[in-house]
Amino acid sequence: MKTILVPTDFSRHSENALKAAALIAKHQDAKLLVVHIAGISGTSLIKAKSQNLEETIFQIRLAEKNFSEFLDKSYLKGLQVFQVIKKETNFSEINSILEEHNVSLIVMSSHGTSGLQDFIIGSNTEKVIRFSDVPVLVIKGEASNYKMGVGVYTTDFSEESIEAYKKAKNFFKDWQTEMKMLYVNPTGRKFKNTREIDTMLIEFFQKAEVEAEEILACKNSVKIYSEHSIEEGIFNYSKDINADFIVIPTHARKGIAHILKGSLSADVANHSMIPVLTIKI
Repeated sequence: MKTILVPTDFSRHSENALKAAALIAKHQDAKLLVVHIAGISGTSLIKAKSQNLEETIFQIRLAEKNFSEFLDKSYLKGLQVFQVIKKETNFSEINSILEEHNVSLIVMSSHGTSGLQDFIIGSNTEKVIRFSDVPVLVIKGEASNYKMGVGVYTTDFSEESIEAYKKAKNFFKDWQTEMKMLYVNPTGRKFKNTREIDTMLIEFFQKAEVEAEEILACKNSVKIYSEHSIEEGIFNYSKDINADFIVIPTHARKGIAHILKGSLSADVANHSMIPVLTIKI
């Protein structure tokens, strides 16, 4: 059974992520792992000072009380829901949690459309995206009937993006989600004619080790949108097919600010009205 991790600070915005994760879990027959990081230093439990010990016990008990209220939701009925309280604050260790609980997706929330700087737990979302070895789905607003039915995978089809494509393809297969590939052909100096695009796509799928007999079908499955900007193309195509989410690769060391190239990733994540799924290259 798949496991979806939902970090929480017990706020309304993190409840949006929990609700979306619950809807996904019901469609995907997955279980939920709700994690709260208490913000306690790793040495607190072994320090001799009674003040530190009392503070640790207080924060753990407070988190337990908050969990009891936070998880008392009708939309969680029928789901397997597990709670974890972690005292670690080092996000580079998040993969140990993911591995321990066999997590295959993280769901987090943002403050509507105001941008990455306003994600529910501030820069923590950026840190999770940077360090997580599993995809991170960022939800915007409150989910009412959300499912991962159709996802738009957008890339420049460069050699650098081959590994991200392979990971995305596996994700779509594992989660039984329809993958719609998109190449945006922007006006200006980056514009490519039909022959150039065909050559680029064929070479990409060859280098991605796609079976020879499937390369032509893969090439033909890529939707080409000619727009004034790449961002505009992504949003227009997503709207035209009524996509449930947009998928973009991210460079782990550089974080969300460098997804794809330049400021494109930030623009997409900031302005997208539908969830954005990041996959680490």
